Parts: sequence; C-alpha cells; structure tokens
Amino acid sequence: MGDRTVVADVADELARRVAAGEYAPGGLMPSVRQVADEFDLNRATAQLILGRLESYGFVDAHRGKGFVIRDVRAEGGVDVYRRLFRLSMPAPEIAAEMFGNIVEEERGIALEALLAYTGSERAIDPSVFKAEIDELETLARGADPDPYRMLRIELGLLRRLLTALGHNMQRAVLNSIGEMILEVPEAVQAYFAVSPDLHVLVWRALIAVWESEGGPSEAQLALFEDLFGLYHQKVVARFEEMVGAPGESADAADSPAADIVGRTVETAHAASA
Repeated sequence: MGDRTVVADVADELARRVAAGEYAPGGLMPSVRQVADEFDLNRATAQLILGRLESYGFVDAHRGKGFVIRDVRAEGGVDVYRRLFRLSMPAPEIAAEMFGNIVEEERGIALEALLAYTGSERAIDPSVFKAEIDELETLARGADPDPYRMLRIELGLLRRLLTALGHNMQRAVLNSIGEMILEVPEAVQAYFAVSPDLHVLVWRALIAVWESEGGPSEAQLALFEDLFGLYHQKVVARFEEMVGAPGESADAADSPAADIVGRTVETAHAASA
C-alpha cells in the first residue's frame, strides 16, 4: 500500500470520527505522535494526514496547541458537506437526514429550472435534448441499466437548462449535489426508486410541451409538481431502506405512484396536442 493511499485512508477514518461525533468540536485531534502510534506510521506520514484533515476543513492548526476540531456541521461549506455525507454511511440516521437535505435542494433547483424553461423563450435546439434523451432511453431499456450513466445524463440536461436560463449559481450548486450523489452508490440507486423508463417518459413529455405552440395549463403544471414531489419522496424512502434508517418517508414507497405518473405524463403530452 503506497503512502498516498495510507494518507487518504487514515485521513478519511479520522474525518469519519469527526462526522460521527467521536471527536467533539473544539477539542484537539490526536497528536502527530498519537496518530503515528495508532496506525503504525512514521511521524512524517502522520503529519501529512493531519495536514490533509486541515485541507478538508475538519480541523484548524494552532501553533503550540495542535489541530483543533471544527464544528463542521455548523461551519462547513459544500465540500465539507460532501465529505460528511460520504463518511456518514455507517450511521444510517445521519446519512438519511443528510440525503433528505440533498434531495430537497436538488428538487428545488430542478423543479424551478424545468418550470422556468417551460415558461420562457426556449433557446436550446430541441434536437440537442432529444439526442441525450435517446441515449437515456437506450440505457433504460437495456438488460442492466447503468444508473450512474443515466444520472449523469439527467444532470447534464438540467445543467443545459440552467445555463440557458442564466442561473449560474444554481448550476454550481447542482454540480456539487451531483458530485455528492455520484460518490455514494446507495444515493445513485435511490434516484431510480421507480422504473428508469419513468425518467425517459417525463423528459419526452417535457420536450413535447416545449415544442407545442401552446403550453401547459396551470392544472398540468400542478400535476407535474405533484409528480416531482412524489418521486422525490420515493427516492428518500428507498435510500432509507437501503441504509437501514427508520424514517417517516417509508410510507411513500407504498403510494400509488404509477397512477399519478400515468396521469401526469398523459397531461403533459396533451399540452402538445
């Protein structure tokens, strides 16, 4: 095992302890000597590990005192949250709470972008969307759909919409959310809590609306929002199930999603008639 792997692995283990509350904010991280002794390392490598924790934003170095543990949940930025989420998998309740926050933020950005683009002068050639949706459909109908590839395509579609709308800050946040999700297999799988075909149907329906001369009615937009809400409830419920966290969202897994999906897709298609 090379030094770079050792440094990354031990830094992640120490960061996990911070994330789990084993090391309290304001306290001192184990010293260079203590880290070297615990993990059977030389002191130079232990120093690199503590330096990496500082670069992660988990500790602050104080001359003559050591490395002081930060309150990463209260003070950490997006990069810290991303690392906290990945490291929280051994603690199901913490992981589920963090994933719920991620999903809520993603849902807000995605829904706002889709509704705003639907109501705007659409500047993107529909053929650009159709080519990517064709690829999405090919993957969805394959014997073993690749959720990572499908999710990347959908994130790319949303990124195009946000760029066209000039929503640059939302795009940056979406990019960070995508990175968080793609690093955690359970999170990726949860985004396909319903059939991959549903993802294709919704994008096809949106294209039909965008190509129509009219546009969706208020009732159709309300149904679309209902679909989004139900879908994301099922995503959270699926994640909770996979990590073994009890949650109120579990009831959403038994809701009649197929009925609402069917009505919403039919309504969206009707807008193009």
